[in-house]
Amino acid sequence: MSRTSDLLLTAIAPAIWGSTYIVTTELLPDGYPLTVAMLRALPAGLLLLLLVRALPQGIWWTRAFVLGALNFSVFWWLLFVAAYSLPGGVAATVGAIQPLIVLLLARLALGSALRPLAVLAALAGIGGVAMLILTPAAALDPVGIAAGLGSAVSMALGTVLSRRWQPPVSPLTFAAWQLSAGGLLLLPAALWLEPPLPALSAANLLGLTYLGLIGAALTYILWFRGIARLEPSVVSPLGFLSPMTAEILGWAVLGQALSPLQLAGMAVVLGSVWLSQHAQRQLAQRQPLALPALRP
Repeated sequence: MSRTSDLLLTAIAPAIWGSTYIVTTELLPDGYPLTVAMLRALPAGLLLLLLVRALPQGIWWTRAFVLGALNFSVFWWLLFVAAYSLPGGVAATVGAIQPLIVLLLARLALGSALRPLAVLAALAGIGGVAMLILTPAAALDPVGIAAGLGSAVSMALGTVLSRRWQPPVSPLTFAAWQLSAGGLLLLPAALWLEPPLPALSAANLLGLTYLGLIGAALTYILWFRGIARLEPSVVSPLGFLSPMTAEILGWAVLGQALSPLQLAGMAVVLGSVWLSQHAQRQLAQRQPLALPALRP
């Protein structure tokens, strides 16, 4: 499969993640973020485990739980803290720093080249997201800012380590391990910190099914596949598509207006994604990707 096909398949994941906000607000009960996160990860992970019928072996047990914590448990927990402490635009803008962190971590952990053009693309993406969803009246909260940065670091580290630790299994199995581990780590937190869910309506069940099967299982199979076939610095900027999709869905489904500044932000986001891919393509043409030897 060509590099372009790999990129397009991987980009489906953040595009679908952009629907999480509208599904959560329109279909799920309010006030159960940890429980919803657990129900999004654990059933999907267990279902995939039933399909693949393959459990981790040896050191992969530890690595599966470390990656499950970084990509799901810690990431979603801090993301919800940021979302509840900050206006949505501020939280998303803070989280948009993730591709820049990935560039730095990939340099340290994978020896990937740090190209100025890729850094410029990441900074442009942050600016585009700010134009898209940040309002002048947005307030800043130190706890929320710290949580937003922490969630970005967690996901960035999980992305880089998912490339560094490539198990001898398919992306489907790798996603099953991580989703199950992340869901298991979220389970005690949800039971301890939140009250039991009320009786679920048909809309609630539809929303949870969508977030689990489509928003978690399918998307993370595509995401981990992309990480395995491409550099993290190539995959991570695709995450800018998520807030853009969220705004488009808000306009198309909820009738929310799009201002000229937001339309300009979409153009900047798309331009930053193209620029990041152009920078990495230039690098790939000049030298093959040199990965450090994977440890058993």
